[in-house]
Formats: sequence, C-alpha cells, structure tokens
Amino acid sequence: MTQNQPPGDIPVEDFNAAFQRVGQLAAEYLTGSHRYPVVPRTTPGQVAASLPAEPPDQPESLDHILADYRELIEPNCTHWNHPGFMAYFSITGSAPGVLAETLAATLNVNAMLWKTGPAATELEQRTCDWLRQMIGLDPAFAGHINDTASIASLLALAAARENQPDLDIRRRGLAGRPDLPPLRVYCSEHAHSSIDKAMITLGLGLDHLVRLPADADFRLDVAALRDAVARDRAAGMRPLAVVATVGTTSTTSIDPVDPIADLCAAESLWLHIDAAYGGSAAICPEYRALMPGLSRADTLVLNPHKWLFVPVDCSVLYAREPDTLRRAFSIVPEYLRTDDTAETNLMDYGVQLGRRFRALKLWMVIRAFGVRGLQERIRYHCRLAKDLAAKIAATDGFACVAPVPFSTVCLRATVSGASPERVDELNEDLLRAVNAHGDVFLSHTKLNGAFVIRVTIGNLRTTAAHVERVWQLLQEERARLVAAL
Repeated sequence: MTQNQPPGDIPVEDFNAAFQRVGQLAAEYLTGSHRYPVVPRTTPGQVAASLPAEPPDQPESLDHILADYRELIEPNCTHWNHPGFMAYFSITGSAPGVLAETLAATLNVNAMLWKTGPAATELEQRTCDWLRQMIGLDPAFAGHINDTASIASLLALAAARENQPDLDIRRRGLAGRPDLPPLRVYCSEHAHSSIDKAMITLGLGLDHLVRLPADADFRLDVAALRDAVARDRAAGMRPLAVVATVGTTSTTSIDPVDPIADLCAAESLWLHIDAAYGGSAAICPEYRALMPGLSRADTLVLNPHKWLFVPVDCSVLYAREPDTLRRAFSIVPEYLRTDDTAETNLMDYGVQLGRRFRALKLWMVIRAFGVRGLQERIRYHCRLAKDLAAKIAATDGFACVAPVPFSTVCLRATVSGASPERVDELNEDLLRAVNAHGDVFLSHTKLNGAFVIRVTIGNLRTTAAHVERVWQLLQEERARLVAAL
C-alpha cells in the first residue's frame, strides 16, 4: 500500500485464493466430520490458552489465519454436523445452506426496512409463504424470520398482551397499576423453558406461568387446563394465553391442539403453538395428520434450522393477525421514515432493528432439495427411530418410556429388582459411557422424575449404520455396567 492509496479491504486476489481454501475446508468438513469425536476431548480453558492474550498489531496472512482455524477451532468444536450427533435436537448445516450463508455475508444486508433490503424483505415473505403451504397452514397466516423459537415465542406472548387493548400495556406498562390483575399464561409441564424466559422478559413473572400436568403420553391435560382457567378467573386473575407444543423437547409429544383451541375460543385466550421441532414433519401429510388444529393458532413458531436442514439460526413465526405484532412493536423514528409507506418493514414485527438476510438460506435449501426431497429425508429419520424403538422394546434390559411420533426415542436401561434410584444411576453411567466413545453423542431428560436417555435422529448424514452403532454401544455398556453391580 502506497501513501496515496486508501487502506480499504484486503486485495481481491488474496480474497479469491483464501475463499477457494475456505470452500475446500467446508467441503472436507461436511464430508469428513465423522473423523472427529462428536464432543471434543477439550478441557475448559484449553482453547483460550492457545490464543494470544492481545490482538495482533500488524496484519496476518489469511493463510496463517485459516491454518489456525484448522488446527485450533475446528477440532475443538462440538460437532453438530457429525452423523453421530443425536443429542438435543439434531441440526444440519446442509451444503445449500452453507452456500447461502456465504452469499448472505457477502451481501451484508440489513433488512430493517423494505428500502434497506428490498430483495431480502420480499424473499422472506415469499419463502415463509412457501413453508406455510408446505405444512398446510391456513392462507391467513403471514410469517417472518427470527433467530430462534425463544425470541419467536416471546414475540407471540407480547402479541397476546397487545391483543387485550384495555390493558394498554404498551403505553402504561405493568408497574404500579392497581387496576391490572395478574396476567396468566398456561402450558404443559413439558413446554420449553423459553416460555419461562418470555414471562420474565415481558414482566409477567414466573409465578404467573401455570405449568399443568401431562397425561400418560406426556401431552397437556385439557381438563386440568380448563380447571386452572376457571380457578384463576374466580380468584380475580386474568387468563391471557395458552402455549401448546407440537413436538415437546423431552419426548416430542403433541399436545391436543383442537380441544385446547376450543377452550381458547370459549375463553377468549390467545393460542400460541410451539411447533419448533415437530412442525417440520407437517410437510409430510401423514405426520401432519398427527397434529390437527395447527391453523387454529393465533401464532405458531417453526424452526427450519431444527429439521429442515437450514443452518442455525432460522426460526419462522406465523401470525394469523400480523398487525397485532405490528401494534406491539412498531416504532419509527424520523431517521427511519421513508416514502415506501405501502411496503412491509420487517423491523415493525419484533424487537430487533437489525435483521440478517436469513431468508436466503431457507430459499436455497427448499429449492435445492425440493419439497419431495425434504419429505423423503424426514420420513427416513422417522423410520430409523421406529426401527430403533422396536429393537429396544424387544430386548430384555431396555424399555421405551414414551411414544415415538417422530424421530426421537426415549429409553431406559432396566435391572430387575433394582431400586428406582439405582436404575437412575445405571442410566446416568450408561449415557456417560456411551458418549465417552466419541463417535456418538446422546442427551437425557427426566420423565416422571426418572432419568431417561434420548436418541434424536435428524442429521442429513445420519444413516442406519450410525443408529445401529448407538444400539450396539447401549447394549455393550449396559452389560458391562450390570456385570459390575
């Protein structure tokens, strides 16, 4: 660089060479992530200790930086793209999604206004409508993309609050108002913890989130819901909303949406459906039939980054009356005013002003796989889960402890005559031993107070061989642990 040259970006020739190397690194990783342990054998602080404590004063070459990425970063990640990753809810950064992320970063769009991102805004509207059609949701719904279901559910409950105009909370707030009764929100004991966080953030308070018991299949008990609403009204409280879950985190159970919607209609309650996981399966008609009533929601969230192979993060919130969201959140300072008053400004539908171009990856993934290709992959994952559940049910020393509507299997190792506490210890030890092998990674939950192992199949690259490896390890490690009792 001469004295008369502006500093600018790195030379395009250097970028082009480095970009080719990045493409090579990505391709090698996507096809070879199995060469790593799913969870790195890294101790806390190890990565930080390998990094300089101070930033570099002088420029470093991209070759050097990418070499450090390969040596220090990639091996020390937990590999969600690993075919043996079957913990939590598996996610996949698919090839078309990775390409789209790259192009989105290149464009560097902030789609807060239509004017600041015409293509991003209109592509988001169109792809959300594609997805709406794919899951059979009523045409009245409009969707927009957030980062995660946690934010989407927060927005949904804010909309529920705004839907009660006499509360005037947007203007007057909640504090110091003797005229305002406690606002109550209802959900299953198995609803996601993001609902708790929404209650905290919105100022509604954890004491007013009513977690209700589930039935034998871990679904919200509608009779208990009806009783709770009646009891709260009699106590002078104000029921506000119900959160129904389609694909609970622990077991992927499906709350009975239709009778819940009946109650919500009779009681003038907002119905939010958390379909972050299970909603993806609704692209298959046979799985959509397991979740009747989706179109009776006021709001519904679905995460394409969970089971539609879109890289994290991409969560779509649908609203039957999107103007309720707009009334809750729209603030337009002078410096954001434009003449495009008839156009949609996505900043009006949530708390974020800055908005990434997330629609690009959803658009590219849907196009690259097609609806039929996505259906085929979901059906394959569900078939693998059903096969595993059948083996567990047929094997002494193991039991499935929840229905398997989709691709998650909940199981326990059993020991005849052992106390529940000892069986819990066995299952904790079993999970730890299976994960220690490194080629698979499972997680756990608790059901009715008992420790339960979860196997969630949802990665694009997971095959029958990987699931068979899980089953082999479970059997071998159980036998070893029982022999040592």
